[in-house]
Amino acid sequence: MSSSSPFLLLFTLLLSLPLIFLYAPTFIFHPRHSQISTADELDDLALFRRTALTSVAHRRSRTSVSHLGPTHHKPKIAFLFLTNTNLHFAPLWEKFFKGNERFYNIYVHAYPSSAVSSPGGVFENRFIAAKNTQRSSPTLISAARRLLATAILDDPLNSYFALVSQHCIPLHSFRFTYRTLFPGSTRELTHPTSYIEILSDEPQLWDRYTARGDDVMLPEVPFEKFRVGSQFYVLARRHALLIVKDRKLWSKFRLPCINADSCYPEEHYFPTLLSMADPKGCSHYTLTRVNWTGSTDGHPYTYSPPEVSSELIGRLRQSNSTRYSYLFARKFSPDCLEPLLRLEEKIIFRD
Repeated sequence: MSSSSPFLLLFTLLLSLPLIFLYAPTFIFHPRHSQISTADELDDLALFRRTALTSVAHRRSRTSVSHLGPTHHKPKIAFLFLTNTNLHFAPLWEKFFKGNERFYNIYVHAYPSSAVSSPGGVFENRFIAAKNTQRSSPTLISAARRLLATAILDDPLNSYFALVSQHCIPLHSFRFTYRTLFPGSTRELTHPTSYIEILSDEPQLWDRYTARGDDVMLPEVPFEKFRVGSQFYVLARRHALLIVKDRKLWSKFRLPCINADSCYPEEHYFPTLLSMADPKGCSHYTLTRVNWTGSTDGHPYTYSPPEVSSELIGRLRQSNSTRYSYLFARKFSPDCLEPLLRLEEKIIFRD
């Protein structure tokens, strides 16, 4: 046994090196540990590796049968619900999805320790294995990456990935939404655009960049490459896979913040990564309308029942883009459900 001990020790050390490099920045630069546990991180890494390997295998098999001609399967939209409360607008989404079962999938990441329950219907059995999330922490990035990985693994036809919250509502019918994302042109089918807000001129950009410390993001993320944007987006499959496979930028964005007031990792990581990797493949604007007028404590304006009207829906659809209107909107209080349902047939889903 004594002769084999040095070899056993060396083997253990070699196996530990990846974890040392992964977690060393946290221990060196920060007195507090990251909010993401080692067990959760390793669990996610296993999921992400499996997703990457499965995606490669699917791409090879698809190439090998390409001589048989085009398939008759239509691409799908994966709707990723990120929530820590019940899905208050599930009845409205039910009407949105009705009759379009071949063209979408649903995945829900709910706060495990909360009392979030499945509303049934199209949401039945659509809850994924989830971890705890916390505001002003990288756990919200992890939750979104977990949703993306699960959706990529689940169905190779998932071609767009729309991240929404429990406070989001649809502004158009499903058919309008689908035609917007899949218009039919060859370019947009083979190299689709991701709709994600990417901003470089936000007034508090420097404060957000240094939320973990002045030089902590270097050298992977220099300040001139740092971007911010909306937490909610619609990503093409190639960009969703890029996010799931990323380790380099994640090693920085997973670090805990020193200044919590400027810490919104989920609004920084995705825009920065995609801006650095494929800026021309992204729209630089989001398809989810958010009203930041009168925002409080980092939360956008919340609409109440008296404000819900056909005029409001019309205003929320209006976009600065010459080509697209907004497809989704937030933030609505739960008691807006009834007035929204009164508008769904004649206003919201009538395009």
